[in-house]
Amino acid sequence: MNEDKYIFAQLTSFINKYEFNKCVERYNGNYKVKEFTCWYQFLCMSFGQITYRESLRDIVICLKAQHNKAYLSGIQTKVARSTLAKANEVRDCRIYADFAQVLIKEARKLYVDDKEFQFELDNTVYALDSTTVDLCLSVFKWAKFRKHKAAVKLHTLLDLRGSIPTFIHITDGKVHDVNVLDIIEFELGAFYVMDKAYIDFGRLYKITEVPAFFVTRAKDNFKFKRIYSNKVNKTTGLRCDQIIKLVTRKSAREYPKKLRRIKYYDKENDQLFVFLTNNFEISALSVAMLYKYRWMIELFFKWIKQHLRIKVFWGESENAVKTQIWIAVAAYVLVAIIKKKLKIEYSLYEMLQILSISVFDKTSINELFSKVVLQKEITTDPKQLKLWDFITGH
Repeated sequence: MNEDKYIFAQLTSFINKYEFNKCVERYNGNYKVKEFTCWYQFLCMSFGQITYRESLRDIVICLKAQHNKAYLSGIQTKVARSTLAKANEVRDCRIYADFAQVLIKEARKLYVDDKEFQFELDNTVYALDSTTVDLCLSVFKWAKFRKHKAAVKLHTLLDLRGSIPTFIHITDGKVHDVNVLDIIEFELGAFYVMDKAYIDFGRLYKITEVPAFFVTRAKDNFKFKRIYSNKVNKTTGLRCDQIIKLVTRKSAREYPKKLRRIKYYDKENDQLFVFLTNNFEISALSVAMLYKYRWMIELFFKWIKQHLRIKVFWGESENAVKTQIWIAVAAYVLVAIIKKKLKIEYSLYEMLQILSISVFDKTSINELFSKVVLQKEITTDPKQLKLWDFITGH
């Protein structure tokens, strides 16, 4: 059925146009628009993401050079750089933020039984972290970070089953990570794994009241009173499993309940880690291993910075930057959906590499991936796959 369709057209056929149009109508996106609608804007920007274009001019030149193929792939209007730039500047970025959430919701259903996250927990497990994208202060004045530097932060909640981003909040670089805890809607019974930057006992207590669970690392100046110690098997790396209470006046007032303190020694990297959690049911070793899985969000950040077009922005305003980021996320999730629906065994990275040079091929997506023989990427850094390196920064 897809033999007469270009690959790009097949990719976008997985998009629910009804849901997309609902997002557009919600923010009046096509108000007084004659030809270059939000749909065409989305297609052009997605084309730029998937084919690794470097700029808006790059996108437009490529589409003009392949005008007939682009037309048959769904981009059925002439595209000028100025038109695309203006659309990114003035059309509400929330259109694409909302649509990315539509795709995320669909993807999560497909990855609910994903086997890559091999942890014996029925609960949903999230990793929470942020990444900073540096910008030029003279150009992006709205994103001031430091005295001579601009940046945006992507505060991200990653569902570790499938590595699907379920929540992304984009701010300037000055916003502290812990503030994002005020706007996340915590899920009943879920685990939230985060580093010590998110320690604020008043905010952590709100997670406990849901009730949901957190796993984090203790700060070095952390003060507490031990109430009870559980037995641990020190051959596993565990050093202690304690039930504790906070003792400083402010902390005890903000978090009046008991906590669990677990000390774990990572022999391979000669590092000692101290974890805090409000869960008293799972084993101490499971707490340590849960934190170990936090490396998956580090890989996600590394992947999107390397392979999606957000290192160089195609617009200068806050709206244009957010539009580009949200469409980049939508492109990532769309490929994740296709991977699952078509049961493609290649990784998302491999899929996007192949798709980047195949968007105007006339073959079915399944046939494309059944014919391609990939030489696996070989790493020369023996530490790259060591999970604790992402925690220690080594």
